[in-house]
Amino acid sequence: MTVDILWRSIPINEVELSLAKVLRCGQTFRWKNINNIWSFALQDRIVLLKQQEQSIEYSHIMQEDLEGKKPSHVLEKETYTFIHDYFNLNTNLDNLYKSWIKFHQPFNKKNSKISPFTEFQGIRIIRQDPWECLISFICSSNNNVKRISKMCDNLCTHFGDYINEYNGIKYYSFPTAEKLASLPNVEQSLRTLGFGYRAKYIYDTAKKLTDNDKFPGITIEKLNDLRNQDYETSHNFLLQLTGVGPKVADCICLMALDKHDVVPVDTHVYQIAVRDYKFKGKKDMKTMNKATYVAIGEFFKELYGPYAGWAQSVLFASDLTDLKNGTNILDQELSSTIVKEESPKKRVKLEA
Repeated sequence: MTVDILWRSIPINEVELSLAKVLRCGQTFRWKNINNIWSFALQDRIVLLKQQEQSIEYSHIMQEDLEGKKPSHVLEKETYTFIHDYFNLNTNLDNLYKSWIKFHQPFNKKNSKISPFTEFQGIRIIRQDPWECLISFICSSNNNVKRISKMCDNLCTHFGDYINEYNGIKYYSFPTAEKLASLPNVEQSLRTLGFGYRAKYIYDTAKKLTDNDKFPGITIEKLNDLRNQDYETSHNFLLQLTGVGPKVADCICLMALDKHDVVPVDTHVYQIAVRDYKFKGKKDMKTMNKATYVAIGEFFKELYGPYAGWAQSVLFASDLTDLKNGTNILDQELSSTIVKEESPKKRVKLEA
């Protein structure tokens, strides 16, 4: 179908927000890039973004049956509000980078190499929907970005609601916890789609968040309210959910729950701490264990302060060999091949 796209602009330069870096560095897994336009499906629309030198252009395509239901200026404001909130645009990134460069200098031997905070500018932590972030990072267990992206696409294609079509690609919303918990044979369907042991984690977590009689105190409302709670409360709540360990819990705290100083630690971050920051810790910290995990997180917090998690994301991204890393990057000549490979034409058949 042909849709007239009306573009609007947010004045912000690439130093404050680089879409190519932010949307490729392993925070989020459903954005697609087609002919330099980034696209992402919400519950009622497809959001479109274009990077310019001094601005981000944005637009949307509404869900088919919602066309004309609201005035255009209301819809435009809703899309702008989503973008502003999603990318944490109230936070001045340039000022943070200047402070990070200063604190990184002592570890940068005689300034012999370019600081990652100079080379990888424009990376900010996004503010995702807590439910989507939770399920995405359950999928991240022992996984790579390309496969996580494929899993998230499959969740939407097979269990989400159809939104609309853009550039020949059909877009679906991210399925709700209620839908994943109530449909029959969801776990088996997820296994058929290649989720492996994560299928049980996703289904069990959806059940926990929607069955308040069996799991009192564990609800979607409480998950969302963790943005207003302290880190310890949030972390402990998340650990109750199937498939969520300390690192996944910290990713959700950082990327969805406004805990900006939280540093999720994995072996990659451990290597950065040891190699670039000469982290030694105690004698029992030569391997990744609970004590090492906590110590490295505290180390970066002491160094980079209330936005330590943001700083760590830059260090992590700068160490990736390829920032494209398979995150649904579709260029014009390859799009048909990749879409056919990663977006099955038929949805999984579910029994009524």
